[in-house]
Amino acid sequence: MQALLEFAPLVAFFVAYRLGGLYVATAVLMAAMAVLLIVDYLRLRRVPAMHALSAVLVFLFGTATLVLHDLRFIQWKPTVFFWLAALAFLGSQWIGKQTLTQRLLSAALGGDENHRVPDSTWKRLNIVWVVFYVVLGGLNLFVAFNFSEYVWVRFKVVGLTAINFVFIGVQVAWLVRRFSASSGEPSTQSR
Repeated sequence: MQALLEFAPLVAFFVAYRLGGLYVATAVLMAAMAVLLIVDYLRLRRVPAMHALSAVLVFLFGTATLVLHDLRFIQWKPTVFFWLAALAFLGSQWIGKQTLTQRLLSAALGGDENHRVPDSTWKRLNIVWVVFYVVLGGLNLFVAFNFSEYVWVRFKVVGLTAINFVFIGVQVAWLVRRFSASSGEPSTQSR
C-alpha cells in the first residue's frame, strides 16, 4: 500500500499532463503531494522525511512554475531533490550510527540478524549513492533543457523511476549474493 501511495502523485502528474498540459499537471502534483502528506500523517502519525522534502520542493517549484508561467522551475525540482538527497547520503557518512544506504537496504536484506555486511562496504555503497544522485540530477537537467517538454515529462515519470528501481535492485541483488545469511563473510561464489 505504501508503494502505491508514493507513486500516486507521479501518476496523477502524468495523467494530468496528458489531459491538460504541464501547468495543469503541476497544480495536480501539488494537490496530490498535499493529499500524500495528509495520508502519511493519518496512517503513520508522522510524515517521512523524503516525502516532506519532496513536498516542500513541489510546493516551492510548483508555485514558481504557476505564478511565473515558466516550466523551467518544475523541471529543476527533480534535480534539486536528487542533489539534496546526495548531500544527505554524503552527510550520513559521518552523522549517525548507520549510513542512509544501510538504513534503506538492510531491511531488504532481512535486517542485520541475517546478513552481516561490514561497515566499510556500507560506506562504499553510500558513496555510490552520492555519485548516483549527483549524476541523476545532471541527467534530468540534460533531458529537460535539450529535449521537448513531452520527452522530459516521460523521462521524469518513467525514466527516472525505472533508473532508480534498477539501481536499487542491482545493489540489493549484489548484497544478497555477496554476503551469506549464515556468516558475516563474503560468499565464496562472488569472489
